[in-house]
Amino acid sequence: MKTLVSRIEGLIEQSKGTWGIVLEDLDLGQKWELNGDELFYAASVIKVPIMVAVFSAVEHGELALTDPIILKQDGFVGGSGVLQHLTPGTSLSIQDIIMLMIIQSDNTATNILIDLVGVDNIVQSMKKEGMEKSTIYHKLMMNNPNPKDFNQITANDIAKVLKQMATGGLVSLKASDQMIGMMKKQQIKDCLPEKLPSPYSNFNNGMTAWELAHKTGWIPGTRHDVGIFFVGQRKLVVTVLSKDEDDLISKQIISDIGEEIYHYLR
Repeated sequence: MKTLVSRIEGLIEQSKGTWGIVLEDLDLGQKWELNGDELFYAASVIKVPIMVAVFSAVEHGELALTDPIILKQDGFVGGSGVLQHLTPGTSLSIQDIIMLMIIQSDNTATNILIDLVGVDNIVQSMKKEGMEKSTIYHKLMMNNPNPKDFNQITANDIAKVLKQMATGGLVSLKASDQMIGMMKKQQIKDCLPEKLPSPYSNFNNGMTAWELAHKTGWIPGTRHDVGIFFVGQRKLVVTVLSKDEDDLISKQIISDIGEEIYHYLR
């Protein structure tokens, strides 16, 4: 893993921004971190612990993934996602709402789920799963959220959750598998997986079959991608957070990191 770490250090050494990175090779039991406890604005990565809180409520019998949600006009918000463009009164299951929150980073879906389980319960779920410094204060894309503070995460906190998910210990084995399945369907692929070969390619040319269960987050000056690499039989948890860097540069560095991880795991 030393070579991988050295390559990643080389990628970020010219960056003017701040980076929080955690890599953990789950097969070799090796871990490396850079600014692991540094706080970053969460952006859409906060949607991962929101998903966990919803699955926890399902596990405790408070909700069912098949429960219907009726879309309401006053719940629509801007930014990413398609729900804001659908007809009020449309019914979708909780599972569909979670899926859209994860794979399209749908902000309306996110706020629906925050209202469904409550901010306090999401905070409690985050603490239960070992997220010591990260927290959520408010819904997304609100005109006057009047937050106590910004939704915040650290690379270490997100990495803890991803490791539990990857090893089947997050909420339950079934829930972990379901969450991984959703994150593997991610449609925003312009960071960690951008430079990787198609996972559907013919692998006779020497490429290795791979999948990535991940979630991105972005606002101007802040860009993240976090997830679990599955390359052949190997698994690696990666959390890459960045702030105070040009958006094109941060995206380039994160995509280069993804490429380095893929070649390391092959």
